[in-house]
Amino acid sequence: MAAHANSVGRVIDRCASRSWRGFTLIEMLVAMAILALLLSIVVPRYFDSLDRSKDAVLMENLKTTRDVIDKFYGDNGRYPDSLAELVDKRYLRTLPADPITQSNRTWIIVPPEAPVRGQVYDIHSGAKGYTKDGRPYSSL
Repeated sequence: MAAHANSVGRVIDRCASRSWRGFTLIEMLVAMAILALLLSIVVPRYFDSLDRSKDAVLMENLKTTRDVIDKFYGDNGRYPDSLAELVDKRYLRTLPADPITQSNRTWIIVPPEAPVRGQVYDIHSGAKGYTKDGRPYSSL
């Protein structure tokens, strides 16, 4: 009996002398609460900056394409018959995509007035909705 009590005592001593290497449930909950608080601050700012960057890319794509349309008119005395003609005649390497719709097939083409030849005088975005500053995409 004494041997049994002695071995139980050794097991208890070993368990008591070990240092704890894990986290308690309370510590885990506090860490998760802090992480959730930080994410609630950071995530909306991330998506806001993502939307603003798409608006900036859209404005740059429109500016570049409009500039190329004007250069085409200056070189040929007429406007292009399609946006693909700008790529075919190497005014553009590729037709830029609308970053809002993520497609290069949604551009709205504005033809020139009557006596001027060609079909593409200007382009607008075909995206629905508004920029972060409240302007409709179709008016850009």
